[in-house]
Amino acid sequence: MAEKKKAASIWDVARLAGVSHQTVSRVVNGSPRVADPTRAKVMTAIAELGYRPNRLARTLAGGAPQSVTVLTADTSLYGVEASLRGIEKAARAVGWSVSISVLDPADTFTDDDIISRLPRAGEPTIIIAHDEPGMRARQALLDAQPQAMVAVGPYTADELEKSPWLVGMDDGEAAGQATRYLLEMGHHTVHHLAIPTSSDKTQGGKTHRADGWAAALQLAGREQPDMIMSGWTIAEAFEAVQPLIEDRSVTAILCGNDDLALGALRAAHQAGRDVPGDLSIVGFDNAPFTAYTTPAITTVNQDFLGLGRGAFELLRHKLDGSTSRPAPCWPDPELIVRETSGPPPRR
Repeated sequence: MAEKKKAASIWDVARLAGVSHQTVSRVVNGSPRVADPTRAKVMTAIAELGYRPNRLARTLAGGAPQSVTVLTADTSLYGVEASLRGIEKAARAVGWSVSISVLDPADTFTDDDIISRLPRAGEPTIIIAHDEPGMRARQALLDAQPQAMVAVGPYTADELEKSPWLVGMDDGEAAGQATRYLLEMGHHTVHHLAIPTSSDKTQGGKTHRADGWAAALQLAGREQPDMIMSGWTIAEAFEAVQPLIEDRSVTAILCGNDDLALGALRAAHQAGRDVPGDLSIVGFDNAPFTAYTTPAITTVNQDFLGLGRGAFELLRHKLDGSTSRPAPCWPDPELIVRETSGPPPRR
């Protein structure tokens, strides 16, 4: 039986090309810090030898890290799940692996506990920081290893422009857009069923979505009702929204996400309030189910897949400059008008 041919190694490529194995690693990892003639020699050697780089070989060669850890608090939320898919797709395209560590909001953990979630010290990390655990993880990793950390979340355009380690969408402006739409439809004011706040003190105890809603009402000179606080789930929203549903003077509700909108829609149906005839409901995020409810939910579309890809590209840019720095603020959110919104009822 013929002896199986040994696979070419990174050192074989380096010898044939007449370069160091570090240079081969830079070429394999797409680093811009290689002269074009040298890159051509390495690529020719790779083709001639049939070299196929693997994660272990890259690590032994001292190349860029080939794995990333994502810290997040709730993978069941649509925005988080879609962002994770974006990260994973971008990572897989360049041969990286992705591990996920969930920070349960019900658990008590220290900064050391957060850092211990990483497989090894300095592991490249992306934090999906939309809630209290995420914000805590963001600060802990920023203090410990700022060059290997990127945070994804809802930030203002100003925050995104100033920071080298944030990527996100200005959902405060998106909430303002949805609020203005409802006011332009003729509603006297818009009530807000809010997602939980984070511990980020710069937000003054409100989410950016709540800030955008409040700013739009203030600019229009309209009454700003008290926010109704909800948890993240449909069941929590169903319970929390009852006072608004029972108040027949309430004609428009902006919800902090689409799960909350679904809870509000169910509560309105149970109370005998027609949507949108008696009550307009607008969600946030454009989760896939929103197009298939009855009636279909008006919502704010956000490019979470693109956001995940942008986070991974920013991480690689910070680590070794192998990609150009992506724009910090992903494309502007878009209001998707469907069947749960319309003008207020005639009195």
